[in-house]
Amino acid sequence: MTKIKITAILPAYNEEVSIGSIVISTLKYVDNVFVIDDGSADNTSEIAKLAGAEVINHPFNIGKGAALKTGFEAAKSSDIIITIDSDGQHNPKEIPKLVTPIINDEADMVNGSRYINGDKKDTPSYRRIGQTVLDKATNLNGDLNITDSQSGFRAFARHTIPAFRFSCASFGIESEMLMDAANAGLRVKEVEISVRYDVDGSTKNPVTHGVGVLMRVINDLEFQRPLYYFTLPGVIIIITGVILGLMFFGDYLGGGSRSLLPTVLAIIATLAGGFLAFTGIILDSIARMINHVVNNPTYTFPTDASSNSQFKFKQRGK
Repeated sequence: MTKIKITAILPAYNEEVSIGSIVISTLKYVDNVFVIDDGSADNTSEIAKLAGAEVINHPFNIGKGAALKTGFEAAKSSDIIITIDSDGQHNPKEIPKLVTPIINDEADMVNGSRYINGDKKDTPSYRRIGQTVLDKATNLNGDLNITDSQSGFRAFARHTIPAFRFSCASFGIESEMLMDAANAGLRVKEVEISVRYDVDGSTKNPVTHGVGVLMRVINDLEFQRPLYYFTLPGVIIIITGVILGLMFFGDYLGGGSRSLLPTVLAIIATLAGGFLAFTGIILDSIARMINHVVNNPTYTFPTDASSNSQFKFKQRGK
């Protein structure tokens, strides 16, 4: 049997307090660790190197999405890539949970979920509300059924790398990767993970971050699901305009109103709704054609034969 090569990617920004212990713990379960220092102003890079990680430095802070893009490029020769946050929220001991479905050919991508059993009672209330909104928006956009769309603890098979755009430098990269996986037809599975909130040292404002992610998902929805974004509201406006138009016109004929202005406004609203609905249909056709071209290239290339090999996972140091 061919031994599987596992690489972990840790995006990091000013994480000198936690990065050392996370790298040491993660190295027990993977072959190597890449820490992508996204412009830290502290000693994150130095501590990560001392702990045994390979460090790649960004000259300034770009964002988590950019750090993941750098990490995936560095780890592209690995059979499985793990992403794990560097703030200590995730437990590296759970890495085997994430890689096992890929090794057993049950999934192409594995998402670590805090809420797979629907229990969010340990989650701070502000996170719980925001998480629910982002999960719903991401699932609608990608036609998915994910319980934790913002999880940073994930596993990816090597062949999935070309599916990801990494167009989000910061906000929304977790949702974008799920939507990209869905659009590429990848098999996405969730496994239960634990999380610690008492070590959250994030400097991001949760409200600003949540709104940024939601706006990014909505922007993607505009392109990926134009029927939801344009056509559905258009149809609702058409129905409302027709009903109101008939009511106003009937009132005018019955002598209850001396002005046709409400009827004219209802007609204008109906026409606007028709334009919106038609726009959605056209954009949906364009999106389908683009997806068809992307997913059905004219030329195909043979994949690495080793990708079909059976791998054996073994915890290092055991």
